[in-house]
Amino acid sequence: MTMKKRTWTFMILAALPVVLLFTACNPLENDSRSSSFIVVENITGSTSTGTAVNFLESDVVKVDAVSGAGTVYSDTAAVTLIANLMDPSSAATASFYNDILLDRYVVSYSRTDGNNRQGTDVPYSFEASLSRSLKIGASTTFSIVVVRDVSKLEPPLVDLVIQGRAQGVIETTAKIEFYGRDVANRAVTATGYLSIRFANFADQEASASPTASQRLY
Repeated sequence: MTMKKRTWTFMILAALPVVLLFTACNPLENDSRSSSFIVVENITGSTSTGTAVNFLESDVVKVDAVSGAGTVYSDTAAVTLIANLMDPSSAATASFYNDILLDRYVVSYSRTDGNNRQGTDVPYSFEASLSRSLKIGASTTFSIVVVRDVSKLEPPLVDLVIQGRAQGVIETTAKIEFYGRDVANRAVTATGYLSIRFANFADQEASASPTASQRLY
């Protein structure tokens, strides 16, 4: 091997550990891995008559028995979440930096038959803001909107109301994604699911349309 080749080989080998050092280490401020995580313990909906169950019967229109006027309402669900530590053995040293602050959630819908076009087969997905703190080791229950009232004024849900276009029942699964950060500003996410049955439960024979005032939502 010539002197020139030996010199270049030495330089490459000498630089290699430095390259490996920079590619293997990340600055602490860029580390987004949290030591906390979220468990979705329960999501509770209700039947069309208001009984709490682990699914949701979403009434696409409420019809007044006297006037026949139709009104739409949002549907909510009760969510129970708990924040835990990735390493249970570190519970004794846990601090408020491990607590999680939720700031938003996203709801999307799907059907088992594969017909999942938003605004045609299922309602449009949506995102909503949250301001909820999850303490490490403590369950927290709160309510969220899982079906917006405006969705009941659009296909396919409005098709369950309009006479001559009724489809009977639309069965979907709502995917609910929660987003937040621990107090150390590291991202944390969790996902839960809720079965939803959309139908005109209030009055199957009613032909009243939702009130125009609800379009201001």
